[in-house]
Amino acid sequence: MTALEGIVHDIGPVWAALAATTFTWLVTAAGASLVFFFKTIDRKVLDIMLGFTGGVMVAASFWSLLNPAIQMSERLYPSVPWLPAAVGFFVGSMFIFLLDKYMPHLHINFGEDETEGMKTQWKKTTLLILAITLHNIPEGLAVGVLFGAAANGMPEASIPAAIALAFGIGIQNFPEGLAVSVPLRRQGLSRLKSFWYGQLSAIVEPIAGVIGAIAVIHMQPILPFALAFAAGAMIYVVVEEVIPETQRDKYTDLAVLGFIGGFIVMMVLDVALG
Repeated sequence: MTALEGIVHDIGPVWAALAATTFTWLVTAAGASLVFFFKTIDRKVLDIMLGFTGGVMVAASFWSLLNPAIQMSERLYPSVPWLPAAVGFFVGSMFIFLLDKYMPHLHINFGEDETEGMKTQWKKTTLLILAITLHNIPEGLAVGVLFGAAANGMPEASIPAAIALAFGIGIQNFPEGLAVSVPLRRQGLSRLKSFWYGQLSAIVEPIAGVIGAIAVIHMQPILPFALAFAAGAMIYVVVEEVIPETQRDKYTDLAVLGFIGGFIVMMVLDVALG
């Protein structure tokens, strides 16, 4: 057992999930803090970073969430090993679908006339923040669920894998923080307010992480469903929001390369550490 694993065992899965998702939140804040130095960001750089984010999320969805869910199902539900992953994935995607359908928000590279969700008079800045907040819910949930699974002694989920997932999510949160704060700055907000709202978009991650960890600790049979739920939620976000945001300008090829880079980074992290 490594020193880091020992710390996680000592503090318990809920506190570990809180610490891990607080880390991902702080990395978002670090990305948002760049607004103190830059008022604009080159569209090419933004699309590459968003592509990277999508790649990390897709790789994490399979290696950190779906694959362990399927392996658990083979042991817990040997007669229908495909069912928990399929049901959980569907319900997770539908959960974000409903949030996306009814929560007012505006994607980063979209115009004000392309606001999604219920009609509202909210300002564009608020809608931008809500869009990234929507991204962060499944990310925090995924980290919390994986820590909870590891705490339950599931052989298919390990503390190093949970740490790798938290680290991968943290890496892709850095450009997300920047992708929120800089557009807010362009909208006329002060540097301090742009930073504040940029980091605030990730506050849901610790909340979702703790909820996910608590849920699976006390309900072991739902573990594969919960892991697949988080995977479905993340994939929905990538396909419905992240990828479309990168395909609206002339840097689509670079965005795809960013996606591939993010996928490789998360895959290596999970395989090497998990």
